[in-house]
Amino acid sequence: MSVNPMCYEAQFFGFTPQTCVYRIYIALEGYLFETMLVVEKVILKKLEGLPSCKISPFQVRESTEKYLCFMNDCFNHLFGKLENALLNLLSFPSNALLPGDKVHERYPYTKKQVEVLQKETEELQQQCRNEMLAKQALLAELEEQRVVQAELEKMVQWMDGLGTVCREHGVSSLKESLLLMAETSKSLKQKREEVDIKNKRQKSNESSSSQMSIQTRHMRHDCKK
Repeated sequence: MSVNPMCYEAQFFGFTPQTCVYRIYIALEGYLFETMLVVEKVILKKLEGLPSCKISPFQVRESTEKYLCFMNDCFNHLFGKLENALLNLLSFPSNALLPGDKVHERYPYTKKQVEVLQKETEELQQQCRNEMLAKQALLAELEEQRVVQAELEKMVQWMDGLGTVCREHGVSSLKESLLLMAETSKSLKQKREEVDIKNKRQKSNESSSSQMSIQTRHMRHDCKK
């Protein structure tokens, strides 16, 4: 059998020409063996009708095997010629191109150019992946903005409701009301700090007076002694 892989022909046919030739060889060889068995059975049957014949079945089988070997050698010799003819018939000319490979004829590239194209393709694929990641990040940020927007709308509605309440109670401007509340809170905080300072001073004075009273009592008690 031929050792030429014939890959281009296999790409077209879907199988290698050698596989086709091998299957033909197996089929013909099997047919040859089956034919010799049929011939042997016919000979044995004819011998059964000749009682005076001294040829035994073992001799018939031995003769059949010898003849089969001879026929097999002749078959292999003839099939070698048939194999060459079949492989030449199934082989493509060196200048033939499959439809899928004609693009290489129109756009021929060297190995270096193919490597450059592959590198550019990998870079583009990486850019696509980066853009997909960026898109996902933007979608996540957009979702966060939607949540913040919803909270702001709730706050605006609350402020509108608060403004309505203020107007119902005679406050003309919510802004002025909030400023007034801030000033009042600041004033109350200052007054509270002043009260705390006064309380601390008062407690300090009371503590000092108490200590002086105790010292005076001790001095009187010492004088009486």
